[in-house]
Amino acid sequence: MNLLAILHEIEKVDPEVYGRLDERRAIFKHFAGFGRKLAAAAVPVALGGMLNRAYAQTPTLNNRIRLILNYALQLEYLESNFYQLALAVPGMITGQARADITQIANDERAHVNFLRSVLGRSATPDPGRRAYDFTASRSASPVPDVFTNYYSFLAVAQALEDTGVRAYKGAAPELIGTNQILEAALQIHAVEARHVSHIRTMRRGGPQEVAGTRRFDPKSWIVGDDEGGPQPPLTAPVYGPGVDPRKYPSEANVMQAGINVMQLSKVTMDAATEAFDEPLDMVTVVRIGSVFLKTDLGLAG
Repeated sequence: MNLLAILHEIEKVDPEVYGRLDERRAIFKHFAGFGRKLAAAAVPVALGGMLNRAYAQTPTLNNRIRLILNYALQLEYLESNFYQLALAVPGMITGQARADITQIANDERAHVNFLRSVLGRSATPDPGRRAYDFTASRSASPVPDVFTNYYSFLAVAQALEDTGVRAYKGAAPELIGTNQILEAALQIHAVEARHVSHIRTMRRGGPQEVAGTRRFDPKSWIVGDDEGGPQPPLTAPVYGPGVDPRKYPSEANVMQAGINVMQLSKVTMDAATEAFDEPLDMVTVVRIGSVFLKTDLGLAG
């Protein structure tokens, strides 16, 4: 068991992990002590205990915070299982694309591990790959070739990652007052944004491209409502408004803090929408994610 590798993965999403546990120098002393004082089988238990104690120090991990973190955790389960299933398909993702998707999958697993560490025994269990149906067969617009057609896989990946970015932004205000958790959540949000930007770039080119269309030739960022995304009957809610459009407007929104950005900056509507990402509420995000579940498990714990 590579303890340093585990801490390194956690550090990617929580740079303060060493500070939470102890001073960095003292941590290494603890590890040296493990070799002498503990049997190898006891080391994972000891590490888990250290992490739980460290994150249990967060002062306001109340029920609402736990709900938000479990909501984020289940989104990460969704994404992590999606990429793991795709990577397990022989020959679908090859070359540099496979390296890129593997990195994204590793990031998602690191997010899962981090959130589970923070939540401890309150963490919702991973439902497992069999709980998901990424063909969205229960929807009005299924994607039966999601794991046999590389470009269909990327289309669903874009929708999931765009959803994740909006979900984290929508949940961030709920975490105000828990600064360490808020900071880590915003760091995950930034990583999710980089993921989807790269996947959008990967979607350009290839036999499916229809130049000038946002559906088949997307920019590396969202423009307006992105014409409903890669497969509008299924993906339009990803770019649309939330339950309360005043609080959670669509991605085509041009009003920021009561100011019309088009009038202020003398820019086009597209440019005004490109400059801002919009948050999305939990109910809408759960509705989007549930399409990829085999049963009505729901995402919010």
